[in-house]
Amino acid sequence: MAPCFDIAHLAHVEMYTDKFEESLDFFTRVYGLKLSGRDDTSAYLRAWDDYEFCSLKLTRADATGVGHVAYRASSPEALERRVKAILASGYKVIGWIDGDLSHGRAFRFEDPFGHVFEIYWDTVKYQAKGADVPALKNTASAFTGAAPRRLDHLNLLSSDVSEFRRFMQTCLGSRVTEMIQLDNGRIGGCWFTVNNKTYDLACTEEHGGGVGRLHHVTYATDQREDILRAADIFLQNGVHIETGPHKHAIQGTFFLYVWEPAGNRVELANSGARLILQPDWEPVIWTETDRKKGQAWGLKTIETFHTHGTPPVKKEH
Repeated sequence: MAPCFDIAHLAHVEMYTDKFEESLDFFTRVYGLKLSGRDDTSAYLRAWDDYEFCSLKLTRADATGVGHVAYRASSPEALERRVKAILASGYKVIGWIDGDLSHGRAFRFEDPFGHVFEIYWDTVKYQAKGADVPALKNTASAFTGAAPRRLDHLNLLSSDVSEFRRFMQTCLGSRVTEMIQLDNGRIGGCWFTVNNKTYDLACTEEHGGGVGRLHHVTYATDQREDILRAADIFLQNGVHIETGPHKHAIQGTFFLYVWEPAGNRVELANSGARLILQPDWEPVIWTETDRKKGQAWGLKTIETFHTHGTPPVKKEH
């Protein structure tokens, strides 16, 4: 699929938590995000080099999981082009909303599995003040410790990855950079990009019996050593380390997965210098045999990575 570039980048993710104060403490004190502002239900968080007011909207709720996924259009005209494409697509349309503390009006729509997406142009750019003013003018704000640099990607779960791929290509103009082809003919996972990053969203097959669930949200670090230091920070603070540090075979990212206090999975990752600059890129296809070999250096994928998502699925007794 030819590059579209109507969409500039993944902008923010809204995450639901039923342990709001504990989750907020984790993301600010332990994980290293910065609090930009709050309203009655949400905290607006960002990494030290995110240029927007918010890249993670943490919202108080009765459950966990993802509230919505937001992309910023590349121009007002590009936003209108995407809206026309979505209206003609046959996918569920929610329509225009007024926005919030972090951005102006946005157009919302829904994939076949219940995940809500929005696209907007008008945004609030973060303005650093006081001790948050960076020493270097080409970064958005100061940082301390092993804090992540920027929002990188998220992973959603669906029962039909092929149909999700059609949704992403139709509504967002996304390209597939890598994918898993299962022996039974189904696609086990797809990694999508709207720009020259290797990916900004992944969708993998749901194995836990849920609908419209979140697998994880990921922030990027400058270097691998930041992730090694973060592992010790998580250990010191009693955070559940699920798997890693290690290196993925798919996309080649150095990773560390943990569960925040409400149970949402979050990742720190470093992708090195990988970019997709080739305009006629063909998706890299991984087979089921490839995946059974484990991660890049042989670490086997643990069972919870296939089954744990949020919100959790109630088990029948």
